[in-house]
Parts: sequence; C-alpha cells; structure tokens
Amino acid sequence: MSGIHHVTAIAGNAARNLDFYTRTLGLRFVKKTVNFDDPGTYHFYYGDEAGSPGTILTFFPWEHAGAGRAGVGLTQETAFRVPAAAIGYWTHRLIEKGVAVDAPARRFGEPVLEFADPDGLRLALIGVAGAEAEAAWSANGIPAEHAIRGFHGVTLMLDQAAPTGAILTDVLGFTEAGRDGVWVRYRADAAAGGFLDIREAKGFLRGGMGRGSVHHVAFRAVDDAAQAAMAQKLSENHRVAVTEQKDRQYFRSVYFREPGGVLFEIATDEPGFTIDEPLATLGGALKLPPFLEEHRAELESVLPVLEGAA
Repeated sequence: MSGIHHVTAIAGNAARNLDFYTRTLGLRFVKKTVNFDDPGTYHFYYGDEAGSPGTILTFFPWEHAGAGRAGVGLTQETAFRVPAAAIGYWTHRLIEKGVAVDAPARRFGEPVLEFADPDGLRLALIGVAGAEAEAAWSANGIPAEHAIRGFHGVTLMLDQAAPTGAILTDVLGFTEAGRDGVWVRYRADAAAGGFLDIREAKGFLRGGMGRGSVHHVAFRAVDDAAQAAMAQKLSENHRVAVTEQKDRQYFRSVYFREPGGVLFEIATDEPGFTIDEPLATLGGALKLPPFLEEHRAELESVLPVLEGAA
C-alpha cells in the first residue's frame, strides 16, 4: 500500500494545539510522547481510532517558536478527506468556532474548504464522493456522517514539479493523475493519504520553517524490506542521500531531502500505536521510549500540564 503515512508540523502552545485538533476538528489524540531528538518537548499524534497510516497528523509544540513563512520549498497545505455532503456542515462548524474560512473553491473537480489552525498552519477539507462509506472516528459532537476520514493529501510549493514527481512515481508508489492550472496531482493506491499535489511557483520567495509550518511529510513502507528497497532506489536512480534507519517506537524511519527542498520520510506501517498502550486508552498517558524512561520524572517536571488530555 502506497501513500502518505503521516505529516509532522510545528506548533506553539501545546494546550491550544490539543484543543483545536480534538475539540474543533474531532481527531483522536492517539499518542502523547516526546520529541525523541528534543525530549523536553512534547510530540503529539492525532488520527483515526487506531492512528492508521494515512490519518496521522503530528506536532512538535515549541512554545516560543517563531512564525514560519510560506513559500517555495515547503508544504503549502495539508488536506483532510470528508464526505462531499459534509462541506456545508464544516463551514458552519468552523465559523461557529471562530475559525476564519476562505471562500469556497474547487480543485480537480472537488469542493475545497481552506482555513488555518491557531498557529497559521494551512489546512483544507476536501469533499470526496463516497467517503461517507468509510470508517470514521466521531467525537466532540461531530456526527459520524460528517467526520474527517483521514488525509486527502498535501500540497507542496516548488519551483518545478518534474524532479520531485520522478521520485514520487519511481520510488514512493504514486502516478501522475492530472493537472489543474498551476497544480500537478500525483495519486497513490491508498484512500487515506492518497494524493500529493505540487503547485509550481518558479521564482517565488522561498519559505522559512517555523510555527505553522510542516516539518516533514512521511510516506508509507509496508515493512523494513520495502523501506530498504525504496532507499536503494533513491540512491541508485536519483543520487539522493538517505539517513540511517531511526527507531521511532511506533514506526521505523529514514529521511531525505527531495529535489525541491522538502524533508521527506519513509516510515514503516508497523508496529503501530498499540505497542505500548491499549486501543481503548490511546493518548491517555505520557508514553516514553525505553531509552528515556529513566528520565521520566525529570521530563514530566518540565513538560506543560495538559488539562483534559486523558
């Protein structure tokens, strides 16, 4: 199965981030852990009931992070799938919650509702015909028939689409699926997380990473062997350097910069988020990898208190 595994972004205030994604958008708080490379910072995971690949949006909430700047070389937008008939519901819900929404639009024939989270991260809800038949996590008063069904995909803003497209099609399991003005669409075989759009903006100002920016986009590998084969293709066919594998507890990862400058990851589908807590109580406790467990008391003393996080 190919497609997007997860998207990781940078937030500011941790409690505000938790409130928006659980209480406004109705995603499940799947995992509360720390940034393994910066353990004094939380790492939040949101998704469907089980945190399935293709539904997982994660955040590093750095309280004092400066604002990012949109531009070339970054992810422009992260989009979720909802049933086509749910766009009207979400327009009203977001306005009632005080979220500014852009004028209704269509892209590749589908209705698009665009807005931003409290840190300025650009988001969209895409109305997908037939999505109402897919399973959904429903919470915080959102009827199941309107609930988010995982990712639709992401949009990258790049100087040119072709070099990145070559990696998407040769390595990551996507095919070119169409063009719509300045957008080039690539499609994978997964329903959730199955699209990646590139907006060509040659000569446009380069973006700057910060609060409200996507840090990286991760793509699916069914297991270690598939991941290794993809890494080998990147090296041999595209002369792209790939990191060593890193154990992220819930998946195993390698990283690389695609030709346009966006940080990409290849993450294994296994083992998943129930490796250290039951499905019924996902997100209820601070979970640490074994190498950090001895520092639990120290970490808990510096991490912000999250009311209602359980």
